[in-house]
Order: sequence, then structure tokens, then C-alpha cells
Amino acid sequence: MMPANAQDQLLTLLRVGSIFAPDPLEATDILIADGRIAALGRDIEIPVGWPIQVVEARHLIAVPAFIDQHVHVTGGGGEGGCGTRCPEITAHEIASMGIGTVVGVLGTDSISRSPADLLAKVRGLRADGISAYMYTGAYRVPPPTLTGDLQRDLAWIPEVIGLGEIAISDHRSSQPRQDEIERIVNDTRVGAMLAGKRGICHFHLGDGKRGLEPLRRLLTETEIPADQIIPTHVNRHPALLEEAAAYALAFGACVDVTAFEEPGDGLSAFDAVSRLLECGVPPERITMSSDCNGSLPEFDTQGAYLGMKVARNTTLIADWQRLVRDGVLPIEAALGLISTSVARVLGLHDIKGRIAIGFDADVVLLGSELQPQLTFVAGKCIYDVDRVKKSAGECFSTD
Repeated sequence: MMPANAQDQLLTLLRVGSIFAPDPLEATDILIADGRIAALGRDIEIPVGWPIQVVEARHLIAVPAFIDQHVHVTGGGGEGGCGTRCPEITAHEIASMGIGTVVGVLGTDSISRSPADLLAKVRGLRADGISAYMYTGAYRVPPPTLTGDLQRDLAWIPEVIGLGEIAISDHRSSQPRQDEIERIVNDTRVGAMLAGKRGICHFHLGDGKRGLEPLRRLLTETEIPADQIIPTHVNRHPALLEEAAAYALAFGACVDVTAFEEPGDGLSAFDAVSRLLECGVPPERITMSSDCNGSLPEFDTQGAYLGMKVARNTTLIADWQRLVRDGVLPIEAALGLISTSVARVLGLHDIKGRIAIGFDADVVLLGSELQPQLTFVAGKCIYDVDRVKKSAGECFSTD
């Protein structure tokens, strides 16, 4: 447990049982200074009098903090009217799952919620200690923006790292023409280039019969590189997942699996990752995200709204843990699914997704069941399971 005054120290030293960075290291100590990893080693000695907080956690495993690239931080929903808007997510809900970085998205509702609302929430999460970014745009095309122009959003707003989530093959999409898709992807690419960003385009896949065809045409008929395009929800149904596997192999592209709490006609993230691997898709071409605080609406065969539930990020971590525990992937490869590969996809691979000198000190300490115990972002402990348990005990105390 972190002492109450831990954040007052200039340096932090984590003494852990082992480190997966994501590859296993011989080092067991992580020295953090000014929000970054300053040194790695064994039994690092600190001069007497230095302003340092030492965290003794020899029973825990240190891994790069997780990255969730698809989070409805302002809440999704609205498909059934204003009473079906989902709630916003909190920094505690994020950090308690070992997640240090999120990317906020708008979905179906970009009328009662706007890119400005999303930016305000992203900055609020940053103030609470989370590393937060956002996509400009939403389901519809032309996409709503902050400045009135996609290129300006990418070039001038630091928190904007891409475009999304643009809906295709879905009855809720704006049914964009192929030339419209090509134009917004190109605008995102050029705007990102001006700012030195990756500028990915995050595409929501529905269960429509066109599937990934618009993206296959985009990569076949234009000069857009495959690493700029990220299709998500590819495990919505088995046929779409098989199509996603062929797409990933044909173009050397990445695909994103959603950790659905109740997959329905689709596949769980565990089953989807397992199947993609069986199809020969390299693990570094697969990522996982939660879609948390988005809506999970149900529609009849005519597209009429039936009801909805709210997605959570607990399933993301549970499915990831199962992939490791069941031996589908070793922990170092599995970390790519929710950390290392995600950082690469987002263009954050120079600062996040690894425990390495000079990288952001985003570290999660896992227990024996791979459950997050402490989450550090930029060197600050923003989640401590022992402190949460103590607070809960105090709340229910009868003394």
C-alpha cells in the first residue's frame, strides 16, 4: 500500500518481484523521476536524504500500464432516446483495471454530445491523473469537429490523435460513399503529418453485409497505408471475424477486438483472439479494447430499438487474464494486445507501452491472479487496491 504522503516525494522506487517490459527483465527495481522511468536494476541504492518514496512490492509483477483505445468517456448511447444516454466514466474506474491511457470516442450521438464535450472530459481525466487522448469525429460523415476542419483538429489540438469512430456496415451509420471515406481518411493523414502524429482512423464495424469491403477498397484503390486504418468490433459475428482475419493477412493490417460482456451472436474477446491466432494472424496485429461506457443496444430484424446495457472495462481485463492463464499467449506476447501493440498503433510507441528508461512511468503492479493492485501513471499512484479496501471498510464500519 502506498503511504498517504507518497505523492509529495520527487522520486519513486518500485521494488517488485519481476518485470515484464513486455519481455522479462533481469531488473526488479524501477526508479521513477519527473514522471518518467529513470533507471532499471537490482537493489538500486539511493543516497541518504534523497526525497524518495520506496514501494516494497516483491510479491507483485510490474508490467506496462494498459492502454484502452476505445472508451466512451462522456458516455455513449441515446439510441432509445435521451433517457438511454450512458454515464461518463471516472478516473477510478479506469485505473482500477490497470489502465493508464485511454482514447475517448463519440458514437451514435454527436448531437447532445460534441467533440468539445469530449475534449473537456479528456482534459478532466488528465487532471485526475489519467493519460487521455481523443478521436475527433463520430459515427457520421461529414464528421463533427472542434475547429470546423479535420486537418486543423489534428494539427492544432494536442489531445486529438485520430479520427473515429466512423460507422460503416451499420444501419446507424450515415452510409458514407467510398469517395467520402477516402476524403476524410486523407484529411486525417495530412493533418496528422503536420503535427507529427500517426493520425489513425478508427472504424466502427456493424453487422451489415458489406463488412470490411469499404476498407478493403480503400487500401486497394488508394495510397493510404494499412497502419492508418483500425477496424474495431470485428468479433461482432463469426463471419465478420473470419473476414477480419483475411483482411489482416492480406494487407498486413491491425484489427481491434472488442471485449463484449455478453457477445450474443458474436464472439468474446478471448474466443476472437484465439480464433485470429488460429487463422495465422500475428499477435502483434491484434489489439483489444473495451468500448466501455458505450451502449450495448438491441434491435429487432427491422432495426427497431429493443433495449440496451452499458459496457464496462472489467471484461477487457478478464478476457486478457484468461488468454494468459489458459496458455493461449505468454504474458509478454499478451501484453501487446492491451499495451505495447496499442501504443504502436496509436503512434505513442516512443513514450508508452514499455517499461524502459525514458518512457512515461505508466506501470501497473499485478498480483498472482494478474489482477491490478497498484496503477501508476506518469509516476503517480492513482489506484491502490489496499487503500480502496480500507476506505470501503471505514465506510461500513459500525464502530
